[in-house]
Amino acid sequence: MRIKLASIFVKDQEKALQFYTGILGFVKKSDVPAGEYRWLTVVSAEEPDGTQLLLEPNSNPTAKAYQEAIFTQGIPATMFFVDDIQKEYGRLKKRGVAFKSGPTKAGPATIAVFEDTCGNLIQIGQVAGY
Repeated sequence: MRIKLASIFVKDQEKALQFYTGILGFVKKSDVPAGEYRWLTVVSAEEPDGTQLLLEPNSNPTAKAYQEAIFTQGIPATMFFVDDIQKEYGRLKKRGVAFKSGPTKAGPATIAVFEDTCGNLIQIGQVAGY
């Protein structure tokens, strides 16, 4: 069993695509019409054949409620690993990313949390040994 796809709910697929590619540096992998929405995935530029992140519309009332609830509670929707969190934090700050918390030690990890402009908190982390 392998993980090939993970998803996050987004308020606006096009806005999410622009943020995840233009600001974070991911690469669009799939963009297929699916009724009034799109099957829209991005991948890491460092791993173009790696796990895809589906930018899933939050049009379902349950999805929207879930997304809003975890955001309000300060819970990140997902986490991305980085090799150098200080460098990545600086790069993203220069690109205008709004951080809720800067790099903070958490056991063997150093983490930071930012808003993705699409209704989610995203955590980045540098973990010793990963």
